Amino acid sequence: MTKLLLIEASPRGQHSVSRNMARRFVHDWLAVHPDGEVIERDLMDAGLQFVSAAWLQAYFTPAQQHSPEMAKELQLSDELVAELLGADHIVIATPVYNYNVPAVLKAWIDHVVRKGLTLGFDGSGLVTGKKATVLIASGGIYTEGSPIQDRDIASQYLRLVLGVIGMSDVTFVAGGGAKAVDLGEASMERFVEKLGADIKLAASV
Repeated sequence: MTKLLLIEASPRGQHSVSRNMARRFVHDWLAVHPDGEVIERDLMDAGLQFVSAAWLQAYFTPAQQHSPEMAKELQLSDELVAELLGADHIVIATPVYNYNVPAVLKAWIDHVVRKGLTLGFDGSGLVTGKKATVLIASGGIYTEGSPIQDRDIASQYLRLVLGVIGMSDVTFVAGGGAKAVDLGEASMERFVEKLGADIKLAASV
């Protein structure tokens, strides 16, 4: 069974452009993969914590030497890594805050970039043979030709991180100008519909 892992990072619920992009993507993906399984990981409800001294101590201690406390420190991280490794297609739906990804998405990344699991001890990526799609909603427009294209840190960062762990087949769907929805200049439905062809193409692979 083909598995889709959906990672969502917006706190805005139904008012989130990135979440509405994700709903459209899942709909289109299921049309192509009617027997597929969708695993949703809402980072706002995942109980993610930032990397701490205790987490790092557990991370750098061989598994066979873990105390019960160390195993507990890495329990959620282990679950997140297993989800990532078990999926065929990973979708990250995220807003852009101050030109980069939200802190909660950075926390997820810190939990899944794990030496020996997703990253080889020689620096090679271990998450191979998978497809990734990144759905980005941003107030500004950073696509090629934009006068502020050089501020497109979020997509550059995500492409780098995904590549480091072995994912080179990555498609970005940029929902730039999303502030039009908040300002009432465009409805959510109309804004997402403008991105419909790109989302459908990414979902059809």
